This record gives sequence, structure tokens and C-alpha cells, in this order.
Amino acid sequence: MTEHLAQPGAAPAQDDPVAALERAVRRIGQRFLAKDEIARLVAVSAIAGEHMVIIGPPGTAKSALVRAFARLCDARYFEYLLTRFTEPNELFGPVDMRAFREGTYERRTESMLPEAEIVFLDEIFKANSAILNSLLTLLNERRFNNGARVVEVPLISVFGASNEVPSDDALDAIYDRFLLRVHADNLDSYHFHRLVEAGLAIEREEAPGSLSPVLAATDLRALNARLGPLLDVEPDLLNTYKGLVFQLRGEGIAISDRRAVKLLKLAAASALLAGRERIAEADLFVLRHTWNHLDQREIIAEAVDPVLERYYAEHPDDRPVEGGAALEDLARELGLIRQRLTAPDRPSDVQLFAQLKNLQDLRVALAGHGGETAAALVTEIDRLLEAVFSS
Repeated sequence: MTEHLAQPGAAPAQDDPVAALERAVRRIGQRFLAKDEIARLVAVSAIAGEHMVIIGPPGTAKSALVRAFARLCDARYFEYLLTRFTEPNELFGPVDMRAFREGTYERRTESMLPEAEIVFLDEIFKANSAILNSLLTLLNERRFNNGARVVEVPLISVFGASNEVPSDDALDAIYDRFLLRVHADNLDSYHFHRLVEAGLAIEREEAPGSLSPVLAATDLRALNARLGPLLDVEPDLLNTYKGLVFQLRGEGIAISDRRAVKLLKLAAASALLAGRERIAEADLFVLRHTWNHLDQREIIAEAVDPVLERYYAEHPDDRPVEGGAALEDLARELGLIRQRLTAPDRPSDVQLFAQLKNLQDLRVALAGHGGETAAALVTEIDRLLEAVFSS
């Protein structure tokens, strides 16, 4: 188990907290390959004061990404790895024995979760009912029942992580508290060389000094206070949003009225981070992360992505810069696959299936790049596929 509460230090003064937060997002994007959108969502959650859970297999940088964000924020930080045996005192503090002898039941919350501003709870869905009951009030109302007293907590956002979506009905309430559900997966094969380079670079760094704060918790609160004017949503945008919400509901994806309102708050935070004065269709990307089960992601993408692409076609400069694979990386990977598929020794069925899947992944990545070079590589992939299927 890991427990950590970092006390705020002296973050450099910033004239513009939006620029500072953008810098933090860029730092995380450079540090974690192909995790740019997750980094944006972490920042959007912190601006809006909402909670987010990252779900994916072990080793997909879920914990490391949140820790990196916490290091870039000059805020009180608490993290813990939960198990079904974790006891409430491990999160909320031990019982104050002196007060107990005097007939008062209270916890000593110094350096514990109730005094933290940014919280990371790993394996959040393994918590037992005693912890879940306290977390529900804390996450939703920013209050902690400390004995007979109800304490207002300084919490900004809680970030959770889990290897899988909860299947126990008893966890529905805590799962619902996480407005954003983000999937982290292992990277495609064409990322491998850059993944190794970036990973080894991190291993060579002298932690924890490699990341220093660029903004403070007060900056995040100030940004939250600036969301009000952005929530004056233009009628056309509201109609587009309404259409998406009811389309997704029609597909069986539960978006409650409460979540529908809060998602607009996240869209406003996205607009603020992007430097826009009003919510735009681009900010509705947050809807892609409202799924309840992983198999709903494709359904949501089919509804939301055309809206986003229409906006970016009209506003190409607004398209977020993604740290995906460079064209030279994709071309190199295509060359390696071609060598494997055209080698004298015929690959096994398992190897052939893996290479065909890699080709399809490459095709999707190249389509996202656009341009003549990418189009030429796509044509080469099509020819290679045709040759494989005709042999």
C-alpha cells in the first residue's frame, strides 16, 4: 500500500493560470506517449472540480500520469492503494485517543485525505463499504463527518484508477461519482520505439525533482471561479448537445439529468483551457468519456466524432496537438511489417493475424495524419493487404 500527502511548497508566481495549466498538460503529454487526451481530461476535471477514474490494464501509466499532474500542482496531495482490507483510519486518520478518553470520538485528519486538495485512489473499486460510505459524502458534498462534527474539506478533485469496470451493484453509487470515465490501454506496436525512448528517459531522471510545480491550488480555484460566464451556452450549441445526449440515451447509455448538466461544466472547463470565451462543439469531446461499460465507447464515438470533425474542419487551428506517432515512425513500422509478411518463411496463423491487426492500426493512425505522404503509405498498406489475401 502507498500513502503520500505532499504539502504545498512554493510554486512560481503565474500571471496567467490558464497558460500554466496548458504548460502542465504539455509536460504530461511529452512524458507519457499518446496520453495527450487523458492529460487534458485531468486538467479539465481539476478546473471543474469534478472527479475522474482511469480504467485499464496494469502498466498503462494510470498512476504515473496522475502523480505527474500532482507534482506540477502546488497542492496538498494524498494517494493510497486500496484493498478490501483497507481500514478507514488509513485514509481518514486514526482516532484521537486523547479526545476519546474525554468522551469524544474524532479522527486526527492531519496529512490525511480529508485535508488534501488533489487525491489519487488506486484500485478505488476494491474499497469496502465502511470506506465507500465516507467517500460518497466527501466526493459529492465536500464534507467529512468527523465524529459529531461535519467538516468542510478543501478537496478539488479525486482521481481513481482501476483495472476493470466495477460489476458489483454495491459499487454503482461510487462509480457514479466519477463524472469522467477514461480508458487507458497498452500502446500500438508503431509506438514501441518512442515508448522505450521516453520510458528510459524517465528512468534516468532524478525523481522527484524532475517535475516541479507550475501552478498552485489557488490557481485551480481561480479558474473554477471563471467558469460562470462560459456556462451561458449559445442556443445552437445547446441544441447540438441536447441531440447528442438524447441520441446516446436512445442507444441505451445512461446519462442522467444531473450528469448532463455537469458535463456542460466540464465542457466549459475545456473551453477555458483552450482559451475560448464560449463553449464550442470541440469541447463536447468530454462526452466520449461518459460510458458506463467499455463496449459503449464505440457507440459514443460514432455519435460524437462527426460533431468534432465538423468543427475542426471549419476551425483547423483549434485542433489539439496530439503527441501521436510521427510519420517516420509509422513508415518504419510499415517497413518492418512488410519484411515479416514477405519473408521466405511463411508466418504462422497467429503471427499473420497479429501483423494484419498492426496494419489496420497503422492505417487508422495514418488516416489521422492526412497529407500526401500519409496517403501514399495508406495506399502501400492496401497493396500489401491485397497481396497477402491473394497469396
